[in-house]
Amino acid sequence: MPKKRYRFWTKPSLIVTILFGALIGTYLDLYFVGKGYYSFPVRPFSDIFSIHVGFTLVGLPFILCVFLIISRKLKFVGKISAVLLLASIMTAGEKLSEGFGWFLHEPIWKHMYSLVGYTIYLSFMLFVYSFLGMKKT
Repeated sequence: MPKKRYRFWTKPSLIVTILFGALIGTYLDLYFVGKGYYSFPVRPFSDIFSIHVGFTLVGLPFILCVFLIISRKLKFVGKISAVLLLASIMTAGEKLSEGFGWFLHEPIWKHMYSLVGYTIYLSFMLFVYSFLGMKKT
């Protein structure tokens, strides 16, 4: 009997990884905002949330979804390169959003922390996605 194929948007490992990534991203933002390392002066529902829920619940899952779909077609070295490239782009996006006044870092924060953090985050999400997608024998 032929094996049922999933479309990329219904594949359980992709959905679970994206939800898990959004949860981790939200908690990391809550932690770092709570510690005072950075803040979001312009954010939706500012009376309720101290973080930018639009990014953590919409932007980050979208970026993660595109990244995971592209990474499926890459070999190991390509995946490492994609992680480093996307982490660099996201770090540059932070600096750009600071220029627009959407994001503020404390003076003790170095953007190298963001680069390392995004690299670890994306690598971990790639590991989770690969782990969940492994075939059970």
